[in-house]
Amino acid sequence: MKPRPQFVLGFLLLMVAIVSQAAMGQPANHYVQIRDLATIEGVRENPLIGYGMVVGLAGTGDRRQTMFSTQTLGNILLKMGVTIPAASVSVKNVAAVFVTASLPPFSRPGTQIDVTVSSIGDATSLEGGTLLLAPLYAADGQVYAEAQGPVTLGGYSAGRGGNTKQVNHPTAGRVPNGGLVERDASLDLRKLSTIALLAREPDFRTTGDMAAAINREIGGSVATAVDGRRVELNNLPSAGIPELLARLLGLKVEIHPHAKVVVSERTGTIVMGRDVRLTAVSILHGDLAVDISTEYQVSQPAPFSQGQTAVVPQTTVETKDEKAKRIELSEGASVEQLVTGLQAIGATARDVVAILQAIKAAGALQADLEVI
Repeated sequence: MKPRPQFVLGFLLLMVAIVSQAAMGQPANHYVQIRDLATIEGVRENPLIGYGMVVGLAGTGDRRQTMFSTQTLGNILLKMGVTIPAASVSVKNVAAVFVTASLPPFSRPGTQIDVTVSSIGDATSLEGGTLLLAPLYAADGQVYAEAQGPVTLGGYSAGRGGNTKQVNHPTAGRVPNGGLVERDASLDLRKLSTIALLAREPDFRTTGDMAAAINREIGGSVATAVDGRRVELNNLPSAGIPELLARLLGLKVEIHPHAKVVVSERTGTIVMGRDVRLTAVSILHGDLAVDISTEYQVSQPAPFSQGQTAVVPQTTVETKDEKAKRIELSEGASVEQLVTGLQAIGATARDVVAILQAIKAAGALQADLEVI
């Protein structure tokens, strides 16, 4: 079966358009949903923290020198009706831990959350332990959740007599669904007269496009871009706010990525955007190596000369200064061309990081340089 002439012609025109766009270097427009670009003001997670005890360890818990764990164990037993002096407690099957969690938005009493336990004593492993009931506090000092349950680890530690083997980190673990929310911390959207969207990355063009897309969807001047971070929604109906927000957050707007170069001096890692450009610049790169070595020699006096044997250091200093290697880039060159040129002259990743910082200081790098 032969293809239709209209199909062949349309396919050829499509291929020509794609090739022409690639040849002209014009990037295609990218559209992203508003839910991926912004968050609703006030709808966020809240950190929780608490103190608790992990019991049931196989001799890998806190030692006697960790006083707060024995004091906590004594207080727990006192609440159970067992009175013992805390100073006499010597139990290696318990460990004091900090319990942390995140309270998700719209949490209601009874919502289950995951919690993380981390040893704060000298316990060697929390494997096989169970977290006792521990209250979790927010920044306002109020209890918002309680945690209890078996601890799961992603590693282990085994050994005896100095021969040990450890995989991952056995002194921190998780309690899946071990937290139970006890206080209502949800946000009632019906009581808000104004709802604001906060862009994750500040950009005036992005917030303007978000406001324009929302107004086109609703058919009125509801959204207003306040600045590069905030978009306010006014005159919203008192009912059906969740359905309206679900529809508005699903709208797609064009993204405008910033020109940014991220470098890490510790690892020599360089991550650059596609739109990063350089102005005309000339770079001279050379190496100056200084090698200092010291050799100790023994000075032995002649027989019957009344001299003493002495150690005399012989220091040698050698310097090696290579010729500077030059790279010249034209106007509008990309950072990828710069890195390729630097690699051609033998520059290491750390040399590239230092050169990028110097180019940014000279004003030739048309992008944000972030050092992590």
